[in-house]
Amino acid sequence: MSRPGFVLDVDERTPPLIMHQGEGFRLERLPLGSKVIYPPDSLPGIRDVDAAIRHALLHPHGTEPLPELLTPGMRLTIVFDDLSLPLPPMQTPDVRQRIIEQVLEMAAAKGVDDVELIAANALHRRMTPAELRRTVGDRVFHAFFPEHLKNHDAEDRDNLLHMGKTRHGEDVEINRRAAESDLIVYVNITLTAMSGGAKSVSVGLASYRSLKHHHNVHTLRHSNSFNDPPNSAMHHSYERMKGLIDEHVKVFTIETTLNNDTFPSSMGFLNKREWEWNVRDQASYLAVKRANELMPKKTRRRIWQSTAAPYGVTGVHAGLQSEVHPLTLNNVHRQQLTEVNGQSDIAIWGLPYICPYNVNSVMNPILVMSLGLGYFFNLYKNKPIVRQGGVAIFYHPVPNEFHPVHHPSYIDFFEEILTESTDPVLLETKYEEQFATDPWYIQLYRNSYAYHGVHPFYMWYWGAHAMQHLGDVIFVGGNRKTTQRMGFRAASTLGDALEMAKDTVGSSPSIAYHHAPPLALADVR
Repeated sequence: MSRPGFVLDVDERTPPLIMHQGEGFRLERLPLGSKVIYPPDSLPGIRDVDAAIRHALLHPHGTEPLPELLTPGMRLTIVFDDLSLPLPPMQTPDVRQRIIEQVLEMAAAKGVDDVELIAANALHRRMTPAELRRTVGDRVFHAFFPEHLKNHDAEDRDNLLHMGKTRHGEDVEINRRAAESDLIVYVNITLTAMSGGAKSVSVGLASYRSLKHHHNVHTLRHSNSFNDPPNSAMHHSYERMKGLIDEHVKVFTIETTLNNDTFPSSMGFLNKREWEWNVRDQASYLAVKRANELMPKKTRRRIWQSTAAPYGVTGVHAGLQSEVHPLTLNNVHRQQLTEVNGQSDIAIWGLPYICPYNVNSVMNPILVMSLGLGYFFNLYKNKPIVRQGGVAIFYHPVPNEFHPVHHPSYIDFFEEILTESTDPVLLETKYEEQFATDPWYIQLYRNSYAYHGVHPFYMWYWGAHAMQHLGDVIFVGGNRKTTQRMGFRAASTLGDALEMAKDTVGSSPSIAYHHAPPLALADVR
């Protein structure tokens, strides 16, 4: 029986706690009385995943079984989440591969021969052939790549279709092939409560013309939180767009959820609560930490980026998105939801080496900011774990490093735009369109492996709600120049950070440490 999530009150018996810090980690003692938010135990995975997939396809929610929707001569488009999910990447075979193979077998049995596969990468960088192959598997890759297995291209004007506007005036423009299909089959992995549902097609296959309606400062500041869809203006926009899409094309969605088995057995201590470490876990911690620190930086990064998670699949549901997604969210909450009593003056997060936008890449300062103030800050329902005007303390070195192929517009954003201002509204008003329409950035997005020119703006907006909420942001171990460029502060130690925070929250603050990964969704009452 899996134990639920819980909150630990730090006392004299509490051991030092694991703190992720980029491509490394450390043990840290927290002040007495600090709260530590832990997720529930990892749920057991489904034993026969292939059988669960088949059952979902044959017994969907709100629509006919998939084989009954497949007819000879139809246009079938299979769309799947790109490499931004899950994090870390899962051990192969990827659950997307297993689903796609079964969908293709059913399509072949029904005589469907007009089939396209599209990675729903929106304004993310294109997946490389090797990344596509890892996701869909050898059989599918060899049968469909490159003519019929592609990345979505949000700048290919001939292959975009404007479907109209929502009642709020939001443009809905998505991939033409998908929009003109007889059926879209969307294959999803929902890692957190912000993913899946109406977001899948309306975001993954969209153009900048559509995305700017919800990826903007106003909408993101009114999304409280990203992982609490009923209170998220961003998700309300997704739903309106989905309504318009549903009027044009039938979507059969397949959503999956994963457990919290985030790290392989060689680093199993990272999956456990610290007081439950045995002698082997303690020895593994010392060995892995020492080896990690002795490695050359490039080797260390390569090893972390090649780490694959032994996730178990906890659910597979198929059918109409409106009926499937509540079941998906229930599974996410079973795995992640932890009740927390009240807010704290200070919240602490250890930021790991990976985020949705540096898979096989580099975590640049903008992505560190987005991971901390966007993703981790928003791992809550109802209220943030830190009070209005409180302090966020993050552990990360925040190095001044960028991947020149993947993040060219990020370099210019950091070196040129942030020197003028860090105000999201000013940056959005003055510079967003220039970056979004720059021909060179568009060329790199379409033909190289670069994130779209506007992407660093979106990542900056991702933290806009947190920046408005917080009184101070401090990075323990952070590069002082890079943190200062972004408007934050750096501290050498936790003690220094707490001393710095006194100016904002006083000398006896309440402290909460949001222990992750594995992920916990704080339900703050």
